Amino acid sequence: MSHVVIAFLGLLSATAVQAADASGQWRGEFDTAIGAQKYLFTFQTSDGKVTGKAVAELGDQKRDVQFKETKLEGDTLTFVEMFKFQDNEVRIDYTGKVSDNEIKFTRKVGDFATEEFVAKRVETAPAASSNPTNNAGTNRPRGGRFGGPIVLGPDDKPAFPDPPAGIDLKREDIPHGKLEMIEYDSKTVGTKRKMQVYTPPGYSKDRKYPVLYLLHGIGGDETEWERYAHPDTLLDNLLADQKVVPMIVVMPNGRAQKNDRAEGDVFASGPAFATFERDLLDDVIPTIEARYSVQADREHRALAGLSMGGGQSLNFGLAHLDTFAWVGGFSSAPNTKPPEQLVPDPDAAKRQLKLLWVACGNKDGLIRISQGVHAYLKEKGVPHVWHVDGNAHDPTEWKNNLYLFVQRIFR
Repeated sequence: MSHVVIAFLGLLSATAVQAADASGQWRGEFDTAIGAQKYLFTFQTSDGKVTGKAVAELGDQKRDVQFKETKLEGDTLTFVEMFKFQDNEVRIDYTGKVSDNEIKFTRKVGDFATEEFVAKRVETAPAASSNPTNNAGTNRPRGGRFGGPIVLGPDDKPAFPDPPAGIDLKREDIPHGKLEMIEYDSKTVGTKRKMQVYTPPGYSKDRKYPVLYLLHGIGGDETEWERYAHPDTLLDNLLADQKVVPMIVVMPNGRAQKNDRAEGDVFASGPAFATFERDLLDDVIPTIEARYSVQADREHRALAGLSMGGGQSLNFGLAHLDTFAWVGGFSSAPNTKPPEQLVPDPDAAKRQLKLLWVACGNKDGLIRISQGVHAYLKEKGVPHVWHVDGNAHDPTEWKNNLYLFVQRIFR
């Protein structure tokens, strides 16, 4: 009898490890920081090997995706997508649990983001090139650290009107400042590094200037702000209109590693963005204060940034209120610390901060991060600007917030 039981259990075990049936087409939809994405997955099995591809849709753009490293072991399907992001290739790892009519996916974008969503089996498979939005049967994500559903509350509205058009268009009939690329020795990284520095029109060693340190996103470098918002032109225009205090703007590279170019899988460089805290405090700021005529105190230093740089600005600025009195996070990314870690002493923040600016567009899949910061600050009574406009995770959002932010600092 025991031999029969053992044989029966062995049969059950063998049946359990048989691969699930992933062949066919599956339709899924999920939100990300760059908008809702819709995928029509196609998987084929031949001689025990699985291949996969998809038609992906983002807005009105479609692209064909060929998956790599596709494996099906039992009911677990894994594969890799290489995604082009800001001229860089980003590795995206998928892990799916396959059942008869759905695959529950976890989609991991480096160490930076995770989304969860469900893809439903398409019973009558259309051609692979068909529009993946034509059929119903998609499940929105259950949430994740990045790109969960956007849920707006009563506080999520603009604090200021949108800026006028042309805020960063060069005007020939006004004075212009100087934008220069400089090098500095980084003891933190152990190499020479670059940063861009803007000095206002009429810059003089006979005058002391406040400094705004402006940080870029995960796919950028010291040139990103200039590509997205032309801060030199934007500041020139505001100075001509007497709307800002003359200031120096420093745009460093927030990726504190020896190869600090935005190459390959940019999300793999996430730890270098944390290391930049020491580079900023120990190398960047001392270099600027040695080479330029600046007011070297907390009341005359501001720190702001976009996306990954927004998270850095909140993390570093709020942790060093003895260094920065003006802090801004625009569309802050998942590197942002939990609110209770950002502001562990609300009373100190109330006393020391001159301005705390938290902003995000209402079409941005990252808005939950900024919403959480705002809710905590509101609960603790920490004064701040909470500005939610109609943009997404895009250059318009960052340019507009820079325009609004610089008019309110150093006053």
